[in-house]
Amino acid sequence: MNTLNATTQPYLSIVVPLYNEVESVDRLWAALHPVCEGLGRSYEVVLVDDGSRDGTRDRLRELAAQFKTLRVILFRNNFGQSAAMGAGFEASRGEVVVAMDGDLQNDPADIPMLLKKMDEGYDVVAGWRKNRKDKLVLRKVPSKIANKLICSLTDVKLHDTGCSLKAFRGDILRRITLYGELHRFIPALLRIEGAEITELPVNHHPRRFGTSKYNLTRTFRVVMDLTSIRLLMKHLYNPLVFFSHIGGFFLLSGVISFAAMVYQVVAQNRTFADMNILLSMTVLFWIAAAQFFFFGLIGKVIVRTGSRKTFLQVNARSETR
Repeated sequence: MNTLNATTQPYLSIVVPLYNEVESVDRLWAALHPVCEGLGRSYEVVLVDDGSRDGTRDRLRELAAQFKTLRVILFRNNFGQSAAMGAGFEASRGEVVVAMDGDLQNDPADIPMLLKKMDEGYDVVAGWRKNRKDKLVLRKVPSKIANKLICSLTDVKLHDTGCSLKAFRGDILRRITLYGELHRFIPALLRIEGAEITELPVNHHPRRFGTSKYNLTRTFRVVMDLTSIRLLMKHLYNPLVFFSHIGGFFLLSGVISFAAMVYQVVAQNRTFADMNILLSMTVLFWIAAAQFFFFGLIGKVIVRTGSRKTFLQVNARSETR
């Protein structure tokens, strides 16, 4: 990974992942640049090339050489949107970070509106593509189903979880790590950190160039990451409950196998020495139960140790607004 044009700390960082978008790059910059210049605040634009093979990275190098406010991160291979966004977030230095797609479907003209809403004290302002311009069957219907599922499991109530155009408080955003398909669940990850989240309707344009990078083969990875998020949100601050459920299962299994041994000794006149398999299973089940209960206790101690620090950080942010 190479980074070009490191700049001093700005107020705003705009992070845009790109993959095979050579036809969109110049138009994207032409739309972004005047909007950023008109904000009256210091800014940087971080364009992350995710291993493009169509000339995108060459054009990014040329633009980075012309504009000091433009920073470029170049991946040697294609690692996916979450990795690209994560690299952009990590490299960003703005007090506020705005993420958006590079295919020209998000409108840079909406950025001032998001920033104005951020000034009200929110940590996340999510875009809502109220009048979405994608194909109905291939994009809209699956997106609505996924949105309902994500909102119900993460308890983050947004009309459009899939919209990439979002504004974040930089300090809280840079605490999280993205992998897999977790870029879809950034608001849920930030909710765990105590973020205040809201949304605004934003413009959405039909795709003019290239092809969509979304397909049904990514569904399994999304479901697995959604499961991970659900476990984090439900049990992060009380891991003893989660591990106790697993430990209880093994404890009950051990009781059942022990009862089976007792039954055979009493009813069939067998000895414990004749039941090596059941005896071994009972011991293993009870050892596993003890281990999971122990893991839960350790997790609870870790959470209690870190909770006070997190509490103070959250309240410090609230008091300084």
